[in-house]
Amino acid sequence: MDLELRHLRVVCAIEDAGSLTRAATALSMSQPALSAQLRRIETMLGGALFDRRQAGVVPTGFGELVLARARAILPGVDGLLADASRVTRHLDAPHRVRVGSVGAPLLGHLLLAIRASLPGAEVTARCGPCPAPLLEDLAAGRLEAAVLGDHPGQELSPPDGVELRPLVTAPVFALLPSAHPLAAREEVELSRLVEEDWAAPRPGSDRTREYWSSAFSLTGRRPRIPYEAEGRQLIEIVRAGLAVSLCQATFIEVPGVTVRPLAGDPLWYRHVLAWCADGPLAAHGDEIMRKVGAGYLAGCASSPVYARWRERHPRSAQLAR
Repeated sequence: MDLELRHLRVVCAIEDAGSLTRAATALSMSQPALSAQLRRIETMLGGALFDRRQAGVVPTGFGELVLARARAILPGVDGLLADASRVTRHLDAPHRVRVGSVGAPLLGHLLLAIRASLPGAEVTARCGPCPAPLLEDLAAGRLEAAVLGDHPGQELSPPDGVELRPLVTAPVFALLPSAHPLAAREEVELSRLVEEDWAAPRPGSDRTREYWSSAFSLTGRRPRIPYEAEGRQLIEIVRAGLAVSLCQATFIEVPGVTVRPLAGDPLWYRHVLAWCADGPLAAHGDEIMRKVGAGYLAGCASSPVYARWRERHPRSAQLAR
């Protein structure tokens, strides 16, 4: 039996966990199976790597030597594998474009722009609630492009090999039951809205709830949030008259739900496109941004409330240049 990279990863995982039991859980193995594998690795190397103690395991002197060499080797190997994977994907499937998206109004426009820029491309899409996993998939080569979003003070950071292109920063609006008294107003004060029952996304890695809370705190009130929901479920709770919420400015009103601007525009959302820097879209970035931007502006016109807001604020929510 020859020593393999996976054996070095196992040894590092054991040191990181500090015990065979915790390491087995992290590696999705049983503890007896991990113990047996460690014994085989120690036999191959010719010495004990860890002292087994009641509180866990501690590297022996020999183990420290092996671990130091393993931790020097593995990052270089991982980098080589990642680079090779990106190159082979680009060479073997230059027109395969996998797109991810958060719940934002740009996905359809991006798909159309990709099809126009790469007419022969096989284009697929999948959606998720948070930008962080989509960024990870872009960095790992599991996606070629994504629609992302963030908030002021929570701006996304691009991983190596990923290009982020902000498109526009738009206001966040109030989402109300149509029968709610505040729905009759041209705009709604957040300080008044915070007194209502709320439907809101669960706290998560997209940090939307955290951003909303920062705005709530300025009113001196904490809203009651009996309903945690997203997407269609959140809209249905509002439509039923059970709660109020917030939405993107491009949200198109449906029967039973009314959209209104927030007075003073205290909340904003930045729409961002992303793609692999060495992927098939890199050479078409400016063209894609223009086409998606044009689609976004057409969507603004389809939302009467947002269209009126833009007329009153001609210098706000402009497309990035």
